[in-house]
Amino acid sequence: MNKSAFIIAPTMLMIGLAGGYWLASSQLAHDHLDPNISEPKILFYRNPMNPEVTSPIPAKDGMGMDYVPVYAEEKSVINNDPAGIVSIDGVTVQNIGVRTATAIQSDLSHIVRAVGRVSYDEERIVRLHPKTEGWIEQLNVDKTGQWVQKNTDLLSIYSPQLVASQQEYILALNNLKALQNSPIADIRQGAKELVQSSRERLKLLDVPSHQLHDLEHSLKIKKSLHIHAPADGVVMKIGAREGQFVTPETEIYMIADLSKVWVLVDIYEYELPWVKQGDAVEMQLAGIPGKTFKGHLSYIYPYAEAKTRTIKVRLVFDNPDLLLKPEMFAEVTIQAGTQLNVIVIPSEAVIRSGARNQVFVVRSPGKFAPRLVTLGLESDGKVAVLAGLHSGEKVVVSAQFLLDSESKLREATAKMLEPQKSNDDSMDMTHVPNNEPIESSPQNSNSHAGHQHD
Repeated sequence: MNKSAFIIAPTMLMIGLAGGYWLASSQLAHDHLDPNISEPKILFYRNPMNPEVTSPIPAKDGMGMDYVPVYAEEKSVINNDPAGIVSIDGVTVQNIGVRTATAIQSDLSHIVRAVGRVSYDEERIVRLHPKTEGWIEQLNVDKTGQWVQKNTDLLSIYSPQLVASQQEYILALNNLKALQNSPIADIRQGAKELVQSSRERLKLLDVPSHQLHDLEHSLKIKKSLHIHAPADGVVMKIGAREGQFVTPETEIYMIADLSKVWVLVDIYEYELPWVKQGDAVEMQLAGIPGKTFKGHLSYIYPYAEAKTRTIKVRLVFDNPDLLLKPEMFAEVTIQAGTQLNVIVIPSEAVIRSGARNQVFVVRSPGKFAPRLVTLGLESDGKVAVLAGLHSGEKVVVSAQFLLDSESKLREATAKMLEPQKSNDDSMDMTHVPNNEPIESSPQNSNSHAGHQHD
């Protein structure tokens, strides 16, 4: 019985193998004969390094790489979506690290930080020149840095012109006294006008009112007359000393009122759209630790610096304690204006290529479409979108360059799969050698781009 089993088992195994082979062969033959089941149709072959170069037959590029076949199924998939759209499955989305962000309607603000230099308020600087030439008899304020008040007696000057003007005024006063009882009205009026003109001449020569008063009562000529400070301020410069001969061209004093100071700041061109007159400003100085000065932006200069390509702006600060001194350096923060209700996206979402700015918008899960956008101001990693996006749309913020490469590839393929013109249909392919592919590009699909040998 064991002998029979040894004979029967191999026989059954052989019969099973033969039956399986026969069934498989029958199924293959049936599939081959079934018209509903066919292999994908190859439309053309594409250069793996340059998708715009194609061939109707298998070929190799200059590096020996085989051309990639493009099947009819790819054409149907491409034709169903707009050119450039990218469709990838969820696993690939996760693997390449695609992240998205939502375009939102928000406010966009900016803070400009720069280094400033404290300067004088040019509107509060007084440069004192004598109205006549002469010699300085005495300097009452002879040190720079001194604080003087308005009408402070600065110096006394001897001037022959001032002496002559005093003499004319005294003569006019004596003449008026002698003729004030004249019965002729014109004579009395002429005497009064002579006194007024002589007094006015002395005023124009900066003779102070108290010396005019003394001159009227004493009727005695003074050798030297006083020059008083025209405004409050700090003496920044003294241009003459005692005994020195001066003329109207001589700057005797420069007096600056430091109760208000200017701070000059250079900002870059890309920050210029943010700032405007009236913006609030804060300032800190290393020489005054722990104190923050508050001021405002008063003026934007209408030109740029040729060497630094920066624009100068002027800030104004109150300085009642005279802590801010000209030529000090300071750290300045300008609270620049705010743009309200603008569409904002992360700056990293934008693909910047020359004159074009592009983002990838999520059309549906796994589908991403390229879209051109017009950008506005940028601040703190965010950028305003002026056109091209709506609030609530999602944009890709990472791996968008991989999507961009795939999008361009699909767009180029879609262009090559567009229906050919009638003259393309009539092209006689019998003259093309079997081993020489025709390479073409979307820009010139009717002509041979070149021949490559297999």
